[in-house]
Amino acid sequence: MLHKILVGVKKPFLKMLPIPEPKLVAGEGSVSQVDELCKELGITHPLIVTDKVLVRLGLIEPVLISLQRAGLPFAMFDEVEPDPGFDEVRKGASQFVAAHCDGIIAIGGGSPIDCAKAISACAKTNKDVSKLLGLMRVHRPIYPIIAVPTTSGTGSEGTVAAVISDHQSRKKRAITDPFIMPKVAILDANLIAGLPPKITAETGADALTHAIESYISGYSNAYSQQLSISAIQRIFRWLPVAVADGNNLDARQEMAMASYEAGLAFTRTYIGYVHAIAHQLGAFYHIPHGRANAIVLPSVLHFTAVSDPSSIALLAKATGFSTGDTDMANAQAFIDKVELLLRTIEIPETIDELKIADISRIAKQAIDEAFGDYPVPVEMNEKQCQSLLKGLVKRFEQ
Repeated sequence: MLHKILVGVKKPFLKMLPIPEPKLVAGEGSVSQVDELCKELGITHPLIVTDKVLVRLGLIEPVLISLQRAGLPFAMFDEVEPDPGFDEVRKGASQFVAAHCDGIIAIGGGSPIDCAKAISACAKTNKDVSKLLGLMRVHRPIYPIIAVPTTSGTGSEGTVAAVISDHQSRKKRAITDPFIMPKVAILDANLIAGLPPKITAETGADALTHAIESYISGYSNAYSQQLSISAIQRIFRWLPVAVADGNNLDARQEMAMASYEAGLAFTRTYIGYVHAIAHQLGAFYHIPHGRANAIVLPSVLHFTAVSDPSSIALLAKATGFSTGDTDMANAQAFIDKVELLLRTIEIPETIDELKIADISRIAKQAIDEAFGDYPVPVEMNEKQCQSLLKGLVKRFEQ
């Protein structure tokens, strides 16, 4: 009950909070416009934030060519690891200041883009990342960010949050502030075409989770629901195609748009128990976030439908997946569609790394993360979360 009260208290405030949107630049080859976009934003010396894998694969080359063509000097920070922590943000911010940069080009998945947001916020406020965690602690416009996603899942190019790992406490934390929204999002299918099938599947399932949790959120509205529906319909149509044929640029561009739409949706509505649990699995075992979301999603949907199927039933009708006359029948029809999609793209049903001994702590941290913040349609307690997690342990571990 207290959870619902706290969520309800925040709802009017969040409704009044203006959420900016980045300028969208989309289409094959659109990354070649990065030099012009820098000039529009007044960026004369950008810091490129990325990871060593993307550098080695040459995926950042189109950005470098565009900058060099325009004679724009740049610095490079390529030390972002999956689930970036405080140390990476601190190193990146120090390099930003030392190189006299005035903007950032973030290239990669959610890790480089989130890290870039935190770097820019730290450099602008002259505060350590640990002082910016939480809601509305940046207080001022940061240095402009051009986000260039190379995966289709996190939607970080369209969100006001940056998830940073506290490796010491094994927790994921977030900086959440409208000021950290990127100024530009570049969606270029050419940069995503080389993504392996497994990562394509997992990141696509991440975008699906964003769209679903946003739609059934207590903070959802007509605009966020429209974005969620569009993203879900794109994902069901195009994700299997992208997994089967990574060079299908139509599928890649559609999935990039779906991820972006889902990001715009959930940044307005918050997330739910799927993310609360997945964040802990990432912090404990470094399981890729999209995979964790994908495995947990059906179990949370089942849990929700048993107590109150109405929100999922409405989503089933909105997406054209309803088949029955009752809320439960329609909710189950939607869940069946989700499970079929996840099987089609070969998402596993259990988590190899999950240990029975860790479940109690994971459940507590997940419920603590969601408490008072995530406007879920049905409240979950620690024992229910433990039971859900036990169902995800590999059979020989049980």
